[in-house]
Amino acid sequence: MDSRVAPEKAARSRTRWVYHIVSVLLGVTVVMPIALLLLFRFVPVPATPQMAATALGGQQVHYRWVEADAISPLLGRAVIASEDQKFCSHHGFDWDSINSALRAHDRGRPLRGASTISQQTARTLMLLPTRSWIRKGMEAYITVLMEALWPKKRILTAYLNLANWGHGNFGAEAAAQAYFETSAAKLTQAEASRLAAILPDPEEWRAARPGPYVASRSVKVVSRMAEVRRDDLDSCVRP
Repeated sequence: MDSRVAPEKAARSRTRWVYHIVSVLLGVTVVMPIALLLLFRFVPVPATPQMAATALGGQQVHYRWVEADAISPLLGRAVIASEDQKFCSHHGFDWDSINSALRAHDRGRPLRGASTISQQTARTLMLLPTRSWIRKGMEAYITVLMEALWPKKRILTAYLNLANWGHGNFGAEAAAQAYFETSAAKLTQAEASRLAAILPDPEEWRAARPGPYVASRSVKVVSRMAEVRRDDLDSCVRP
């Protein structure tokens, strides 16, 4: 037997394995997000990685998807006011906020978040809440795809349904039931503003019986909600 046959055969085998691994990685990181986004544009999201992690950690998960017409418009306005006032005008990224956060970091301040509702939805939908450059890259990729494949109203609907409102409550319906004993459709302005106010730290801050800090934040959210309405900043998601 030619002494070159075995090495050549081994090399071909390694090439096939590399090709197989690359194909799987491309399928998982490139093709699968597109397929899932196309699916979830029309059907409810059954669960998210964070919900699974919460359940595996031994905590009970409360979650029920509801469509946009079963969520008070006041809650959508509140989260736009609190989280992303440029939601209707940007294409996934608020570059002004990102640049402002980077400039503040250069001056020695802690790097603050500048994520849009679209970015937060992309992260929540498909990724675990970990910190890494790989996750940030995937988040950016999914955000671009989401903005291309989903209308703004679907993005906001998914955000309101998947957001972690603390203590195992995921989504507007679970949060409304847990904190106010009502449905997401019947949330008042005060209740909506409190839910928006606790989003940055829902495990520590209370919506039902807010302390002074959350009460102050919710007052600011109400004021910004009026600005959102006045300036048509929620025009892309209004019924």
